[in-house]
Amino acid sequence: MEDRDIQLRHSMLRIANGVAELTHQQPASRNAFSNELRADYFDMLDQIEADRSVRVLIITGSGGSFCAGGDLKSVKRMQEEVGPGTSGPELMCRRVRTSHQWLRRLRSLEIPVIAAVDGAAAGAGFSIALVADFVLASDRAFFSMSFSKIGLVPDMGALYELPRVVGLSLAKELMYTARRLSAAEAKAVGMVHAIHSADSLADEARKFAARLVPAPPAAVALTKRLLNRSFETPYETMLELETQAQGVASASAFHADAIAAFVGGKPGGFDWERAR
Repeated sequence: MEDRDIQLRHSMLRIANGVAELTHQQPASRNAFSNELRADYFDMLDQIEADRSVRVLIITGSGGSFCAGGDLKSVKRMQEEVGPGTSGPELMCRRVRTSHQWLRRLRSLEIPVIAAVDGAAAGAGFSIALVADFVLASDRAFFSMSFSKIGLVPDMGALYELPRVVGLSLAKELMYTARRLSAAEAKAVGMVHAIHSADSLADEARKFAARLVPAPPAAVALTKRLLNRSFETPYETMLELETQAQGVASASAFHADAIAAFVGGKPGGFDWERAR
């Protein structure tokens, strides 16, 4: 498909050269996670899941912020609109469950997902970054599980993802205190893959994505699917899933072409180091 820009409600989706890039575009609110932005994620996923040419997704923000968390003005409006027969807790549960619908799809995308984080990734913004396969951060980026500041529980999968990324002890500290985690500390604990200057972050994220575009799509999809299950799956079950996945991958055209290239003394279609 040809390159295209798709203007959504509070974001822009650009698809070019096998890379989709979703940019949050409400810098005045530090890209707060508005109802409109929530709806944009549904539309973005519809586009990407239907376009087999997309091999990598980048999620980023504009104006020096990734996403500063939930839109508290919309939460206030929701509280004021509670009507007869409907409770505030019921509305909040419905709001969270609606987010879970697209969150599951984002987490299970069969392509690599990169979060390019500049500035604040707080609350829901932190949760979105945790879903990514790779987090690239600017040197001024920070992460905050800010939910406790407003008396809420971490949501959008954070209670599941964060302990698996940084360990249970640090996850408890970050969630109880809502303190800021700097980009440097996040890299030290393995959450951030690389740190770049704010000016170069976007270009570095695109370069990183471009190196992943030639990767074998079937093998990447299968590997990601199994890794997403690895913490809960018994060892013997993982061995069987690995066996079945290898059978599928070995039947791909990519595998056949790579073997032929190797035997013929030619470079294969994907070489991470050569792509540098």
